[in-house]
Amino acid sequence: VLSGTPVMNNTTDLFSQLHFVLPGMFGSREFFKREYADPIDLQRDEKKMQALKKLTAPFILRRTKEQVARDLPPKTEITLWCEMDQEQMTAYNDIKDSVKGTLSDIIKKQGLQKSKLQVLEGILKLRQLCNSPELLDDYRDSNIPSVKLNTLLDELENNMSDHKVLVFSQFTTMLDILSAEMHKRGLSHFMLTGATPPKERDRLVQAFNQEEQENRIFLLSLKAGNAGLNLTAADYVFLFDPWWNHAVEQQAIDRTHRIGQQKSVFAYKMICRNSIEEKIMQLQDRKKNL
Repeated sequence: VLSGTPVMNNTTDLFSQLHFVLPGMFGSREFFKREYADPIDLQRDEKKMQALKKLTAPFILRRTKEQVARDLPPKTEITLWCEMDQEQMTAYNDIKDSVKGTLSDIIKKQGLQKSKLQVLEGILKLRQLCNSPELLDDYRDSNIPSVKLNTLLDELENNMSDHKVLVFSQFTTMLDILSAEMHKRGLSHFMLTGATPPKERDRLVQAFNQEEQENRIFLLSLKAGNAGLNLTAADYVFLFDPWWNHAVEQQAIDRTHRIGQQKSVFAYKMICRNSIEEKIMQLQDRKKNL
């Protein structure tokens, strides 16, 4: 069983892989959940962690990039904190209050288990508003500024003129907004999403990696661009919005931090203060420790 990230979200990720290789090693799924997954994921039980580590160690071969590519230049990850201005913060709080009120009623009526879809929809709205109010129908024509958009454009115009840059977002509509703003400011760029045909995808990657290419900015959707691409011409990466786990973000950053890279790589995670994005960072930390 080959996997770059054997555990991505919770301990149960290991069960299906090792059950395939060694059927019955962990007993039933219910037994594994009771004996290992719940104590480790929910209670942070150190004894159970060590026991599972000991049990699985003989069957896991892991070589880190540091072991394989010792000459690779360093990678620096930086959290770029963004402070929403009054207008954006007011819009955020209005959406938060509306979502909380609606969810409270729904959960009272049908319970939390049956309300998960509505909870995720509420979280999605808050995440979108952190990116740009334009992503929400209620604020599409409001002209409320986006702190992230302005911060990124400021960085690209003033500090990145001699560098090639990757910009990732999980929202293709956000990439469209970014692209439109860059066109207005004369910032030439490429864009790749899940809708980009394979041949065009290859052409864009090859063109971007050419040293003399004037398109020094590459906009990529997180899921379409986080694997299988070699973009070592870039040395700066901006993650416009946080994903649920650290591993997916690492895969995105490593489009440029890989064999063939000659320069140090700097990756910026753009996070709005006092927002749901801080909670997502905490969730990432838990998964990273796991």
